[in-house]
Amino acid sequence: MAKLAFIGMGVMGAPMAGHLVTAGHDVTVFNRTRAKADDWADKHGGTVAATPAEAAKDCDIVFACVGNDNDLEAVTLGTDGAFGAMKAGSVFVDHTTVSAAIARRLADEAQGRGFASIDAPVSGGQAGAENGKLSIMCGGAADAMAVAEPVMQAYAARIVHVGGPGAGQTTKMCNQIAIAGAIQGVAESLRFAQASALDLDKVFEAISGGAAQSWQMVNRWETMAKDEFDFGFAIDWMRKDLGLALDEAKRNGAQLPVAALVDQFYSEVQKMGGARQDTSALVRRIRK
Repeated sequence: MAKLAFIGMGVMGAPMAGHLVTAGHDVTVFNRTRAKADDWADKHGGTVAATPAEAAKDCDIVFACVGNDNDLEAVTLGTDGAFGAMKAGSVFVDHTTVSAAIARRLADEAQGRGFASIDAPVSGGQAGAENGKLSIMCGGAADAMAVAEPVMQAYAARIVHVGGPGAGQTTKMCNQIAIAGAIQGVAESLRFAQASALDLDKVFEAISGGAAQSWQMVNRWETMAKDEFDFGFAIDWMRKDLGLALDEAKRNGAQLPVAALVDQFYSEVQKMGGARQDTSALVRRIRK
């Protein structure tokens, strides 16, 4: 059993922390909105801390899953931040999708304070978190991974140590770039089938078992056809992630023309009122 802290009790963090309790660990949680942390503790029996620093004190591993770079900086380096209380030899694991720049900065800060930091963004959405089937892409030192990986297994289907600090975040950007293109392709295919007066079920049967098959097609073709877009990962968050990728591309010189175009398409869906709908709502901007 390890002594753990988890900072951020959102739709991802709360179930992930719950899996850690189920695995037998001693878990203390913190959330800016105290009520969410209290609700989690009522359900799972863990401890609630008043600050990130209080949560992190004496812990072997401190996890975080918050909103963006600013949120992450606040809970780590801000007033009463976790980094001010973490003990030497401990490990910080960040599951937030943020910039590679802050991931590298936190790794440097942690090293200077005698502990380690791993950037470990996840893929799999709310369902993956609730079912303990997340894919985790990690950047950081191998010895820190050796400590954290067995604990992360509580909510993971796959854990890959990609490289050094920031590699987890840039790999997550690869993930979102690929998803953006796949969703747009499925959306166009679906609308083309509708314009051609084809039986959508038969089209799906015909093309989903071959080279056109993708996770997006298998899981979203039917719901997109029904205009159902309530499946967890909101367009607001996808645009945040694509923005991170586009910013990193400016730094490393990569060309992302499709990702940039789909990001603009998502801005149109936001203006249509779809900001909190899931990413498959991209199909809404294409007329039937």
